Amino acid sequence: MKVPAPAEKITPDLASIEHARQAFLVEPGRIEMREVTLPHPGPGELLLQIKCALTCGTDLKTYRRGHPMWRLPAPFGHEFAGVVAEIGADVENFRPGDALMAAPTAPCGECFYCGRGQENLCQQAMGKMVLGGYADYLLVGAHVVACNAFLKPADLPFEEAALLEPLACVVHAIEWARPEPFEKVLIIGAGPFGLLHMLALRVQGVREVVVAGRGVQRLEWADRLGADHVIDVCQSGAEEAIARINGGFGPDLVIECTGQVAGWADAFARVRRGGRVVFFGGCPLNTTLAVDTRRMHYDNLTLLAPFHFRPRDVRRAFELLCARKLRAGRIVNARRPLSELAEVFTMLERGAVLKCAVIP
Repeated sequence: MKVPAPAEKITPDLASIEHARQAFLVEPGRIEMREVTLPHPGPGELLLQIKCALTCGTDLKTYRRGHPMWRLPAPFGHEFAGVVAEIGADVENFRPGDALMAAPTAPCGECFYCGRGQENLCQQAMGKMVLGGYADYLLVGAHVVACNAFLKPADLPFEEAALLEPLACVVHAIEWARPEPFEKVLIIGAGPFGLLHMLALRVQGVREVVVAGRGVQRLEWADRLGADHVIDVCQSGAEEAIARINGGFGPDLVIECTGQVAGWADAFARVRRGGRVVFFGGCPLNTTLAVDTRRMHYDNLTLLAPFHFRPRDVRRAFELLCARKLRAGRIVNARRPLSELAEVFTMLERGAVLKCAVIP
């Protein structure tokens, strides 16, 4: 595809800046804004002036209970876009003043998993994840700069460009699921990831997408963004409504986006015979799912659990955002300054917003 022209360069002035703000998650439920020394990029690295960082379902789960892969206290936030403030030696594709969008991870390209096209499982991907997007400035590692960073087109808003990482996760999941245009898909969970799946399926031409979730407001958002039907799972008749999909056979594909064991069990229960389930949402540590082996075998079910993304998923997400067909920026429905980050997570806890753009 033809990528739109990059944005006009606006070079940040670092001469008088020695310190900057960066948010840390100190422990579950407690965010601390710290003043840190402004870092300078080493070989292959760049310093990014953050123009927008987005809240994320993973951030909210981490805020609530911590994360098995992140040791606290840790810099917080991993969906971001901004302007290159400074580059290190050997950086060839970017210059100060460039508007940039990037995923926060990149694989090593050399390990067992990378050699098998499973770069999402590369230990480096999570081990060297760029954290700290809720900040004034962020040091972006050489591994990301070389693999998963792109010039932001001039007509793509920063808050939509910051959707690159979550959309890459969705692209990876949908490639695994292989939906057909004639199929009917049920998405369990009306949060940001559920709605990103819905938008991506729409662009792919899937015939019917049903969103099941909790909360009148979230289901109204799903309806407004283009769901064919919305089902409130807290209302009577919800099970019957799901069972009637496909003339009573049930959904061809169920995508679970709640990150709760109950959601996983529900997804398994709702899919039709011969159907597929995508367990997208990561559940709490040390939880298990009981599977009816008879139904699994005799109903010929396919269960998938995609994790993270590969460079080709990031590239595809970049192309989708540049094409502007998703209109994915619609799921960002609040904006707050960095100084109000703690209040932002209070809003998220209440379910008052889908995704919030945090602006330094």
